[in-house]
Amino acid sequence: MPYVYMLRCSDKSYYVGSTVNLEWRLAQHHSGDAAYTRRRRPVELVWAEEFERIDDAFFREKQVQGWSRAKREALIKGNYAALPGLSVSKRPAP
Repeated sequence: MPYVYMLRCSDKSYYVGSTVNLEWRLAQHHSGDAAYTRRRRPVELVWAEEFERIDDAFFREKQVQGWSRAKREALIKGNYAALPGLSVSKRPAP
């Protein structure tokens, strides 16, 4: 089954990816075979979501990649009620 997942890296950054084999992909991250996480190990799986179709997982991956750190952390905590408020721009309107 396709998955979207999020890792917390040793430098406290988050990595968001998608895969059809979550165990295999996590093994790549842990062994250093994944470029972004290679120098940020150890990594910890903090969130994952399963999908029926890979294109839906890829769409969700791109969506979460565009989110702020605060919004990603709300997702990790399962605080879904906070997500819409974290989408509001803090910049004043022109």
